[in-house]
Amino acid sequence: MDKKSLTETDIRTKFITPAILKSGWDKEDQIREEVYYTAGKVIVSGKTIKRGIPKKADYILYIKPSIPVAVIEAKDNKHVPGAGLQQALDYAEDLQLPFAFSSNGDYFVFHNKVTGEEKEISLGNFPSPSELWDQYKKFKGISKGEEEKLISSDYYFEPGWKEPRYYQKNAINNVIEAVAKGKKRIMVVMATGTGKTYTAFQIIWRLRQAGKVKRVLYLSDRNILVDDPKNKDFKPFSKVSTKVSKRKSDPSFEIYFAIYQGLSGEEERKNIYKNFSREFFDLVVVDECHRGSARDDSAWRDVLDYFNSSIQLGLTATPKETKDVSNMEYFGEPVYTYSLRQGIEDGFLAPYTVIKVAIDKDVHGYRPKKGEVDKYGNEIPDYVYTNREFDRTLVIDERTRVVAEKITEFLKSTDRMSKTIVFCVDIEHAERMRQALVNENKDLIKENSKYVMRITGDDKRGKAQLDNFMDSSKKYPTIVTTSKLLNTGVDVKNCRLIVLDSNINSMTEFKQIIGRGTRIDEDYKKYYFTIMDFRNSTNLFADKDFDGEPIQIKVFKQDTEIKLEDPKESKILEGERILVQPNAAYEEKGNKIKKYYVKEVEVKVINDQIYHLDASGKLITESLQDYTKQAINKEFRSLKDFIQKWNIIDQKRVLIEELEQQGLLLEPLREQVPKGKEMDPFDLILHVAYGQKPLTRRERAKKVAKDSYFNKYGEKARQVIEILLEKYADEGLEDLENPEVLKVNPLNKIGRPLEIMKIFGGAKGYKEMIKEVQGKLYK
Repeated sequence: MDKKSLTETDIRTKFITPAILKSGWDKEDQIREEVYYTAGKVIVSGKTIKRGIPKKADYILYIKPSIPVAVIEAKDNKHVPGAGLQQALDYAEDLQLPFAFSSNGDYFVFHNKVTGEEKEISLGNFPSPSELWDQYKKFKGISKGEEEKLISSDYYFEPGWKEPRYYQKNAINNVIEAVAKGKKRIMVVMATGTGKTYTAFQIIWRLRQAGKVKRVLYLSDRNILVDDPKNKDFKPFSKVSTKVSKRKSDPSFEIYFAIYQGLSGEEERKNIYKNFSREFFDLVVVDECHRGSARDDSAWRDVLDYFNSSIQLGLTATPKETKDVSNMEYFGEPVYTYSLRQGIEDGFLAPYTVIKVAIDKDVHGYRPKKGEVDKYGNEIPDYVYTNREFDRTLVIDERTRVVAEKITEFLKSTDRMSKTIVFCVDIEHAERMRQALVNENKDLIKENSKYVMRITGDDKRGKAQLDNFMDSSKKYPTIVTTSKLLNTGVDVKNCRLIVLDSNINSMTEFKQIIGRGTRIDEDYKKYYFTIMDFRNSTNLFADKDFDGEPIQIKVFKQDTEIKLEDPKESKILEGERILVQPNAAYEEKGNKIKKYYVKEVEVKVINDQIYHLDASGKLITESLQDYTKQAINKEFRSLKDFIQKWNIIDQKRVLIEELEQQGLLLEPLREQVPKGKEMDPFDLILHVAYGQKPLTRRERAKKVAKDSYFNKYGEKARQVIEILLEKYADEGLEDLENPEVLKVNPLNKIGRPLEIMKIFGGAKGYKEMIKEVQGKLYK
C-alpha cells in the first residue's frame, strides 16, 4: 500500500483508529472523532454575515464523558508524523488537556505535559486508558478515594438535553477539582451570555451525585435571577427545590432559591435565614456576586458569614475590584475565566458595531444667562453644564428629542422591530425618553401602544411586560427605556440595539450593560448588535480592563442620517408632540434631587470623525486607510507577495475571508475610499496598501469582455461568460465564484446549472473557465 496516496481520512481509518482501539480505548464511550468545539467567529461585512472556521479536533479521548484527557491531530502521509503537534497543543490548551498527539500513520509523536517531554511511540504502543488516567491524576494532584470519586462524577444528561460547551466543561471541572482539594471559597468568571446558570446546575448535579453536597442555597438579588434558573436550567431539580418567599422557611427541601432581601432585613425578625442551622447548607451559590457579596458590610455577607461552614461559589461576568470592594479577597482568584473577547472569537457571543453621536451641548456645554429661570420659574444656578449634569440636575427637552430622533432614524434604516434597550440617567429621564420615542414613532404606537415602554423598578405595568420583552417570539415591547433595572442578569437574546444615554463610569456596570446584547439568537437570525452612544461611555473600550473589540465605531455629524443599510420607506404621522410635564423636583429611591428644566433651546448633532478599534480593542488613532496599509504590509512584505498569493488561490474570496478574520475592515474602507463600493477587494487593497491606481469592477469586466481569448468558446458559452462578467461588475467576486449564480435570472433561462456546465464540458470545464476569467480579470 502506498501511504502517500492516502487521504487524511484514510490514514485515520486504516492506521490511527485501529492503534487507539488496540490499546484498550472503547470506541463508543472514550473516542470521539472530528469534534467541533467552537462555533466559528461571526464576521459581519456590510449586509453579509458569515461564520469563520470553527476549531475541530481530529480525536478527543475520554476516560469517561466528564473527563477528557487527550487530543490527537492526524495528517496525511505526505506530512511528517509531528506536523500536527503544534495544532494539537493549541487544542489541548483550549480544552485544558495534559496530553497531545500527532500522527501521519507511521507512528505517534506524544507531548506529555505531566513530564514536560516529547517522544515518538510506535502505533503498537499507544498509551492505554489506565496509563493516561494515572498520569492525569498526577498532573491534577488528585489522590485516590473521595477526590477521585468526586472528579469522576457524571454530568446530567438525557435525550434533548444540551451538552456543555468546552469552556463550560472547563469551568465545571475546575470547580469540582477545587472542591475535591478542600477549597471552600470559589469564583468563576464567565462573560454574560455564556451560560453561567447552566454551568452552575451541572456543578451542583455532579457534587450531589458524588455525595459531596446535599442541600444547596442559590442566592441572587432579583426575583428574575432566581425564577429564571429555577424554571429552566434547574428544572431536573423541580421535585426537591423551592423558592424562599414571604419570609417562610421550609426545611423539607434540598435546593433553595432566594433573593437576599427575602432572607434578611434591618430588623432581626426579618433575618429568616437564621431559621436554618448554620450547617444546614452544604453549598451556597451566589449569582452575580459582583453586586454585593464582596462588600464587608452588605446583607449578602451577613448570609454568607452565617453559613460559613458551607462551600461558597461566586458567579459573575464582572468581578468587582476597587479600593473599597473586592470579590477576590472573599472568593479568591477565579478558578476559571471565560472572557467576552474569547466568546466572540469562538463564535458563541455576538460581535457589535458602535455608533458615537456627539451633541453640541454635550461637547461645548450649556451655560444659562444671568438670572435665567427654567420653565417652572426656578432660577438656574450659573454653571457650565455638560453631559455629566444633563438629565440629572439640568434637563434640556430638545436634547431628549434629538436623541429619540436619532434612535428612530437608525431603526428606520435597519429594522424598526429590533428589540432595543435605552439606558437613561434615572427613572424620570427614562419616562421622558419614553415619551420622546412615542412622539417619533406615532405610526407604530397607533398599531400597539406597547411598541415603546418604560421598564423601571417603580413601574408595575412596565415590569409586567419584562417576560414579553425577553421573549424573542413576542413583538412587543420593542423599545424599552430603563435606568438600572435591565443592566444585569436579564436575558434578552434578540436585543439588537443598546442605547447609552447615561454616564457610565464603572467598568463593571459597562460590561454588564454591553452584555445585554451579546447573546446570539440563531432562530431569529440575530448574530450581532449595535451600541449607540450619546455620552462617550464607549471610551471604556480603550480601558485595559475591557475585552472584546467592536466591529466599528462611527461618529455622526449634524444633518447626517444614520445608515448602516439601505433605508426602508416609512411614514411618520404629523401632529403635535406630547409635552412632558414633570415636577421641578422628583423623588427616586427616597432621595430628592433638584432638577432644572431649560426652556426651548436649540440642540444639534455635531462631529464627523470615524473611529475603529484594532484587534486588541484599542481605538485606532490613525485613519482607516493608514491602519489597513499597515495591516496588509504586515501580512505581505511587498506588492509582488500580495499579487502572488492572490493569483495562487483559485477561490479569491477565501483570501478575503482570511484577511477579514485578521481584522481587515473591508466594508467601512469602501465607504471612505472614493468609488470604493465599485471596486473589487483586489483593487481596494492595491490602492490603499500599495498606492496603485484602481480600476472599478465594471472597467475590469469590460476589458475581459473584449478579449479575443474567449472566441475559442461557442456562442452560447460566450453568452454565459458575458452574463457572469455583468454579474461580477454589479455584485463582485461572490457571484463569479459561486455556482449558485447559475440558478438566477438571466442564466436560468439558458438552462439548469448542470446543463450550463455541460456547455463547457462539465463541472471541471466550467471551473477551468472561471479560473481563466479570473486570470484575465487580474492580469
